[in-house]
Amino acid sequence: MQARHTGASLQCQAHMTSPEPQAVSPFSVIATVDDLRKSIRQKSKLKGRQSDDVSISEVRDLIGDAPAEGHPRDLLIEYLHLLNDAWRGLHDRHLVALAKEMNIPMAEVYEVATFYHHFEVLKGDAKAPGLTVRVCNGLPCEMAGAENILARLPVLLGNPDVRVIAAPCIGRCDQAPAVAVHQTVIAYATPELVMAEIKQPNKNLPASSEKLNFSASDFTEKSLIVPSHGGPADYVGYQAYREAGGYSIAAALVNCEEDSDPVLKAMEDSGLRGLGGAGFPAGRKWRIVQAFPGPRLMAVNIDEGEPGTFKDRSYLERDPHRFLEGLLIAAQVVGIRTCYIYLRDEYHDCRAMLEKELELLRADPPCELPRIELRRGAGAYICGEESAMIESLEGKRGLPRMRPPYIAEVGLFGLPTLEHNFETLYWVRDIVEKGPEWFSSFGRNGRKGLRSFSVSGRVKQPGVKLAPAGITVQELVDEYCGGMQDGHNFYAYLPGGASGGILPASLNQIPLDFDTLQPYGCFIGSAAIIVLGHQDKARDAALNMMRFFEHESCGQCTPCRVGTSKAARLMQADAWDNDTLDDLSQVMVDASICGLGQAAPNPVRSIQKYFPHEIGVL
Repeated sequence: MQARHTGASLQCQAHMTSPEPQAVSPFSVIATVDDLRKSIRQKSKLKGRQSDDVSISEVRDLIGDAPAEGHPRDLLIEYLHLLNDAWRGLHDRHLVALAKEMNIPMAEVYEVATFYHHFEVLKGDAKAPGLTVRVCNGLPCEMAGAENILARLPVLLGNPDVRVIAAPCIGRCDQAPAVAVHQTVIAYATPELVMAEIKQPNKNLPASSEKLNFSASDFTEKSLIVPSHGGPADYVGYQAYREAGGYSIAAALVNCEEDSDPVLKAMEDSGLRGLGGAGFPAGRKWRIVQAFPGPRLMAVNIDEGEPGTFKDRSYLERDPHRFLEGLLIAAQVVGIRTCYIYLRDEYHDCRAMLEKELELLRADPPCELPRIELRRGAGAYICGEESAMIESLEGKRGLPRMRPPYIAEVGLFGLPTLEHNFETLYWVRDIVEKGPEWFSSFGRNGRKGLRSFSVSGRVKQPGVKLAPAGITVQELVDEYCGGMQDGHNFYAYLPGGASGGILPASLNQIPLDFDTLQPYGCFIGSAAIIVLGHQDKARDAALNMMRFFEHESCGQCTPCRVGTSKAARLMQADAWDNDTLDDLSQVMVDASICGLGQAAPNPVRSIQKYFPHEIGVL
């Protein structure tokens, strides 16, 4: 143990080594500032658990040696993924070593590692399970029999080294029930299919096609994408996209062959709004961020965790370069040099495909490219909220920020940031190429534009349906989904996923679009439509949603953290305590920082208003 020198001990040593005692002035310098700093550093190294050479070596093998300026702080979550993938968990000894290698406090590493659901911290000699099987318990999967799979699988497996757990929505609602075996998703899962995957893992990854020419706009006013039955879909590869005219608009802008002002005006005139849920006008957002002095950044949200939502995945896994060209166009118009893509961790196949296609794009670029960083989420629904995603991209816990300031001004790393949902950027090329009037020419019931509806539940043909904005749910079910499943009559629907509330079938003629559902206590959000039949109970759907919110609350706000938990307990009673639920709902709406807590009461209020007979109110 190293000696700890205090001012007094230094004085004693000075007296002992001097041949003759001398008076010490109270103003004499006993130790230099550098000596004191060195002493403090020596002390700090002894606090807490110390890293060992083996663990440091194992961490370095994964993250590499530190550059001269040190490991970037924002890569913490990426490094945790590397460790988690390699060791099937996060051993505490590796966390200590990682903190040392990144030169950040262990407390910061630990708080991030324990915040995200896809990380598991293993203490001491604890061992990770050999395999984890996640059974989706989102509403569409619960309706399709997920509880039966959860009950039967452990018995069939009889293997303590295989862990079976319930997991929130994994974005495969059109293929319910869905089960993830490690990073492989089993669509239309049965216990037998899951067992087969465990015994003989399927290593197939998406394959590019140089002959395929997919464009979602070709499917307007038609039933869109047929669900892939478990296997990865072929997608439009880089060369095929280039040969079909892809990246020509982006290249013309970057090479100054076209002016950016008409592009910005086209975005504004099209009426395109943010398609992640908030619905902010896209062109207006570009202009706002453009007005702030640079450098500017872009953050793309592909963390679609809203139960019932899978549209971004469906487009990305078939036509990735249309999205990437939209990103390049936006970057050039707004003046952005670095773009961050935040991709949901559950989309393993999409990540592998996107990594490959980005390499091809960089190897043979159509024009000068901005820096594009692909970042991986870690299973936190809250990171779909834009400021929480920004925090996660910085390598922190995904805690929503207080606003103002808004991220358009003070965003990622404190810089002006253009934040967009995947689908918003996906439509940019078509709008610029075909003109804003093309996009705005679609619509019904007085609404304008196109909407991609993720439809699941008791319909014959679930999937992504590209339909006119303002279509009604009855038209959507009848014209695009083949009607209701046999044996099920239309009873109720969720117009905007977990957050959007629940409406009875009697309100089946409301135009589905931004701002049309608010008078009914609901909203469209990401356009995730979950259809219930007469054998389902709306109160069960509401309870499923509240349990989801309880699980996904980041815990920052007491009203949300405590309110969702208490509401979930109260909603299990045959007759609801409506007075208490009303109080909880109001507090959550009034005092929560972000949309999760503010929207969590929507299913409760919908049941109270439209389905009172289900909760003991006559």
